[in-house]
Amino acid sequence: MANSRYEYVKSFEAHDALLPSTWIVIRIDGCHFHRFSDVHEFEKPNDENALKLMNSCALAMFEQFPDIVFAYGVSDEYSFVLKKSSKFYERRSRKSCIDGEVWQFKSHSPLPETHGSVNLSRVMQDVENGHINNQYNTCFWMLVDSGKSKREAQDILKGTQTSEKNELLYEKFGINYNMIPAIFRKGSCIYREMVDEIVKYNEAGTPIRRPRKKVVLDHCDIIGPEFWNEHPTILLDK
Repeated sequence: MANSRYEYVKSFEAHDALLPSTWIVIRIDGCHFHRFSDVHEFEKPNDENALKLMNSCALAMFEQFPDIVFAYGVSDEYSFVLKKSSKFYERRSRKSCIDGEVWQFKSHSPLPETHGSVNLSRVMQDVENGHINNQYNTCFWMLVDSGKSKREAQDILKGTQTSEKNELLYEKFGINYNMIPAIFRKGSCIYREMVDEIVKYNEAGTPIRRPRKKVVLDHCDIIGPEFWNEHPTILLDK
């Protein structure tokens, strides 16, 4: 449209800039993911290969967009936190979407939906929901695999608490939920961590180091203060 007779249309665009000096959280969510996972026969409740594919795409996002300081992924969702000083797309809420070409998962599924937010708690909410949903789904699919119908499995799990689901898994299927791989229980988080990199050795053989930021993929608890106390540079906005 640029430099064309239709360029006047831009004058009708609303000024929808997000608040300055606030975190921007962009959430990418799978479109029709249940159908997609059925068609490709994903393992239930978690398909490790699909999760690893999403993680590799998210790592590529970090390389493409330096304003991203943190990301959290669970199930078919990924949330990306942009630093408070980011000028990404001039902080326009309707433009705050990640380039679909970088989100490589689109070549394996329908294009994901994206939207912007300025609430950092969105990521925390995803963490909590991810744990609750994964525990429920683990119980649900174990019951279905054992011969229960989906409706029967839903009725059995209706109103159950965390401890009751853990007990069901252990007593009926011998599964200790806390021993399930962390990538399933806790999701995936990506951030940059300062490390000392060896750049060369001097004549005496002593390594000469320089600090640099390394992109890290981890599966850990980020709800409590422990993680953030151990990684204080993530949200320094530098």
